[in-house]
Amino acid sequence: MSKKKGLSAEEKRTRMMEIFFETKDVFQLKDLEKIAPKEKGITAMSVKEVLQSLVDDSMVDCERIGTSNYYWAFPSKALHVRKRKLEVLESQLSEGSQKHANLQKSIEKARIGRQETEERAMLAKDLSSFQHMREQLKAEVEKYKECDPQVVEEIRQANKVAKEAANRWTVLGVEHRISHMLGQVLYH
Repeated sequence: MSKKKGLSAEEKRTRMMEIFFETKDVFQLKDLEKIAPKEKGITAMSVKEVLQSLVDDSMVDCERIGTSNYYWAFPSKALHVRKRKLEVLESQLSEGSQKHANLQKSIEKARIGRQETEERAMLAKDLSSFQHMREQLKAEVEKYKECDPQVVEEIRQANKVAKEAANRWTVLGVEHRISHMLGQVLYH
């Protein structure tokens, strides 16, 4: 007893398109749900899903008239859609080929003068050692940053402002205490 294998989604789509192309007619969903199982072996349960996927891909047209949806697809439209898609793909292929050719030319130009030579290897080694030395010198400068004249001047200015503020508060504090003591002496 062999088990019957169901149709793939692509087979269902192809068979559904055959219904439209063979009849060149306009259908409602309920009509297709009756025709598809009998003529093309598409289960009635999957007709709506297959039809919607064809509408989404612009292979079948759908129009709502009143309360009903009508579906149709004509071979001429499918041919035009395929031709347009082919033109777009050929255009993209042409652009891609042109970009590829331009990039190949750029690569060839970039390779000129960049052959691996002994001199080039020595220069690359020197560059690497200079970059390492630069990083070490940066670290050294960072270590002595606090001795930088500009930083020292900023610290002096900050100290001056702090000293003036301390003196102001000290003078105010002393004046306040003196007036407080005088007040006590005068009232007693």
